[in-house]
Amino acid sequence: MNTLENKIALVTGGSRGIGAAIVKRLATEGADVAFTYVSAKAEADALVKEIENTGRRALAIQANAADAVAVAASVEAAAAHFGKIDILVNNAGIGIMGQLDTFSVEDFDKTFNINVRATFVAIKEAVKHMATGSRIINIGSTNATRMPFEGGGVYAASKAAIQGLTMGLSRDLGPLGITINNIQPGPVNTDMNPQNGPFSDFLKSQMDLDRYAQPEEIAAFTAYLAGPDAGYITGASLNIDGGFKG
Repeated sequence: MNTLENKIALVTGGSRGIGAAIVKRLATEGADVAFTYVSAKAEADALVKEIENTGRRALAIQANAADAVAVAASVEAAAAHFGKIDILVNNAGIGIMGQLDTFSVEDFDKTFNINVRATFVAIKEAVKHMATGSRIINIGSTNATRMPFEGGGVYAASKAAIQGLTMGLSRDLGPLGITINNIQPGPVNTDMNPQNGPFSDFLKSQMDLDRYAQPEEIAAFTAYLAGPDAGYITGASLNIDGGFKG
């Protein structure tokens, strides 16, 4: 399972949910992992201890993805602590829903600052510390192309922007030997969208598989793209969505 032995990973938004599952899976595959969190210090500290108990190194970095300066500083902190970055996973994100007539410009800016600008800033800074063979993996959403309900337009637009950013930056990063890909999950069982929550019956009705994904399934896909077998995949937006139709 040590496909990522001697690799250093940075996962944004890594203290809970999909992010925490990714941190754990990358460590299981042999990587040492830094991750950012906003305010859940107790959860972040517990995750560090859990990773260290497996024999891997871990570092929790407090950083708000809405703050571009903090995002850049978190990348520098990870690189300074571990000496390099081989894998960047842009997982931090936000989902603000609302009808067009009530959706504020402030919420529009917040959505794009966290979901798009923070991803760009992290990539821009991380590449300075990456060598040939490094991996960048963005966690987008199937809602980039399929939005099944009203009020999700801005969220969908931010995730569609990640599609375009991934495809475009693959041109810039290819000559450096760095791959960049975009994972697009469908509904995932997290605290924010539990598999038994108020929207679950409707969302499951939109899928070929009558269930939510588990965070560990997204983490496994991430680990594959971070590993040696995925070296010829770049610029791709890849669905893991149970056949979500929207």
